[in-house]
Amino acid sequence: MTKEVMVTLSGLQLGDSGEDTVETVHIGEYYEKNGVHYLFFDELLEGHKTPIRNMLKLRNEKLEVRKRGPVSAELVFEEGEVTESAYNIPYGSFLVGVHTKGVCLGVEEEKIEMTASYELMVNGAHCSDCDIKVTVEPRHSYRLCKETEEAPGNIDTKDAQ
Repeated sequence: MTKEVMVTLSGLQLGDSGEDTVETVHIGEYYEKNGVHYLFFDELLEGHKTPIRNMLKLRNEKLEVRKRGPVSAELVFEEGEVTESAYNIPYGSFLVGVHTKGVCLGVEEEKIEMTASYELMVNGAHCSDCDIKVTVEPRHSYRLCKETEEAPGNIDTKDAQ
């Protein structure tokens, strides 16, 4: 894997109000040391000039997320464990708890994927059941639409006649 990477974060939340999905893509840096995969990337928070600096630490059984800047938090996803952390945002802070149901890491030469399934609690109350997927690919080979997928809006003109 190269140092310059694209980090895709895909999330699914299932709560009382229904299903919510989100996907973000970031340019980042990748390092590997002693079998641990490190990702660093910035994200912008609307209305703030200072970016949020993210560090993700991926291991076989554990995902750690550290945020610094306008948003700060340290989240740990480890199968069977319940962890809590203060989640600080510009408007205040709250206690976030995660009860991790499962964690899976897949490493290939040109791709790393990590998934975690967990129960999200905010200030001690169940909020939703969630899945997160972290995908890491070399920046030079990253494509928004993969070759096996058809780009949105493409129409086969033979069928249209």
